[in-house]
Amino acid sequence: INLIVPWGAGGSTDQVTRIVAGELEDGLGQKIVVVNQPGASGSVGTKTVMDAKKDGYYWASGAAGDLGTYIVKGFLETKIEDWHLYLDVANVMVVSVNPGTPYKDFGELLKAFKDNPGKITVATAGEVSMGAVAIEAIRKNSGIQYKHVSYDGGNPAVIATVSGETQVTPQLAVEQVDMIRANKLRPLAVLADEDLNLKGYGAIPSIKKWLPNMKTLPSYFGIFVPKGVPNEVIQRLDNLWATVIAKSTKLKDYANDRGALFAPYYGKDAQDRVFPFIQFTAWLFWDAGKAKTKPDTVGIPRP
Repeated sequence: INLIVPWGAGGSTDQVTRIVAGELEDGLGQKIVVVNQPGASGSVGTKTVMDAKKDGYYWASGAAGDLGTYIVKGFLETKIEDWHLYLDVANVMVVSVNPGTPYKDFGELLKAFKDNPGKITVATAGEVSMGAVAIEAIRKNSGIQYKHVSYDGGNPAVIATVSGETQVTPQLAVEQVDMIRANKLRPLAVLADEDLNLKGYGAIPSIKKWLPNMKTLPSYFGIFVPKGVPNEVIQRLDNLWATVIAKSTKLKDYANDRGALFAPYYGKDAQDRVFPFIQFTAWLFWDAGKAKTKPDTVGIPRP
């Protein structure tokens, strides 16, 4: 089995996918080869799986929000309904800055964005990454302008901010946690309705303290198998998700340690859970003029 991680090593998808692959190997009775294939905001690796023979031996991975909006961005001709979803965790985005910057809370950063439109550098994992969704949502709710610096994954984006190459990163908590605990990043706000209590650090305040009307949704991650594979493949994976992944202590510990939510969902339940985020993201990019296809023309109605 070839499990494609369409992002660089060390990022959020790579971290959790390797844990899940290890948990599945015993139940499958065979090795799962995890292959990092970054590029074009995850669409290069995902296309490898789309183009492979539908025999069940090629799986994709990543954020369901990415998979469901590639068609809107003009990256890939695929919809979320074209895939069997096997979710593992739900992630939240955190806005952090290099400790050398003067910003001590999110309000100070917002003021700086407004005072210096288009000048403050923001590092993300690409145009349809969760970091890009986060900063676009902030822009929509606050009217700021920023300088987007794109990388081939969440880990390089975080490292860029740690090194001072960029000033801000709004990537996922799981990608930032080690640097936050080491005081190499200063977290200012979490894109969630409640504060995030991060093990080994403390509370990161909700962005709603400054932007009370901003809508926040969790981003579900998982493994994706294209429809058209043999039924026995899906039956086997459904069974493994219910009996192995849903009870995985390693996955639960990973989520608790890194500021994520344990989310072992599959089937219709998984589709229902991810669709609100896909709607939110697709229309966010359309309204910002950063989408090529209007969402409701490809089955994504405005939320």
